[in-house]
Amino acid sequence: MFNLINRNRIKDPLGDRIFMTFNYIFLFAILLTVFYPLLYIISSSFSSSRAVTSGQVWLFPVDFNIKAYISIFKSQQLMLGFYNTIIYTVVGTFINVVLTVMLAYPLSRKSFYGRGAIIIFMMITMFFDGGLIPTYLLMKDLHLLDTRWAMWLPGALAVFQVIVARTFFQSSIPEELGEAAEMDGCRDIRYLISVVLPLSKPILAVMTLMYAVGHWNAYFDALIYLRSEKLFPLQYVLRNLLILNAADPAMLANTSQQMRDQGFEQVLKYALIVVASIPILIMYPFVQKHFVKGVMVGSLKG
Repeated sequence: MFNLINRNRIKDPLGDRIFMTFNYIFLFAILLTVFYPLLYIISSSFSSSRAVTSGQVWLFPVDFNIKAYISIFKSQQLMLGFYNTIIYTVVGTFINVVLTVMLAYPLSRKSFYGRGAIIIFMMITMFFDGGLIPTYLLMKDLHLLDTRWAMWLPGALAVFQVIVARTFFQSSIPEELGEAAEMDGCRDIRYLISVVLPLSKPILAVMTLMYAVGHWNAYFDALIYLRSEKLFPLQYVLRNLLILNAADPAMLANTSQQMRDQGFEQVLKYALIVVASIPILIMYPFVQKHFVKGVMVGSLKG
């Protein structure tokens, strides 16, 4: 019976098969283009400096060693940067999500008066802003320069995230549910916390991931607003190492001059890139299922 069905199965037209073949080849080429640099960085970080500088590393580590990672974790500057970035990411993401929900939820309610005008004003800020110099002067007048708040407040709210969250609330939370809760004497805050938020895990996961990645990779605000080394985030330290070649002396303290001449600092850069990327790579699988659902649902309606 199976053979009979297999014989009578209609084959795809030749043009469709050729099209799909080219699609697979094209997507595979893109995969290699994206994946190979990542593999090269990881392999180089576990290779000897001699192998990296001589071009012997192509796919897998050569002369495997972890000296670069040992040197990195001995660096007080790097560990302080890790600590600061974790603080900026956790606190900043919490502020972002709370403010986004507080604005998106009222805008999703049809009974909220003036929501159309508020949305228009919000949309204007997506195309026009005050500029870097006025923003810097504002932060200076507010006495926020060289403080952690300078990393949190300027980007405390993203209009795009508000629009996506508002769309999710409108399309996924039935109006009848709010009416029933109101008839039972439930206030808006209690309804938001007890009903809306538990049903909004997908969009909360989307916002958390996007905001967290933004905070983790942020360095420009630190470049503009921060002066104290004790406040520098990890990405700022990484920028100094990769662009300015300003490596922490502690990372090279136990390294001979011969190894430095052989390119140990180059291996150090690759290892630092890997260390700085691992936390976000670990975080993504835990929110992936909610991330995909939240993006798709939040994009259905305007």
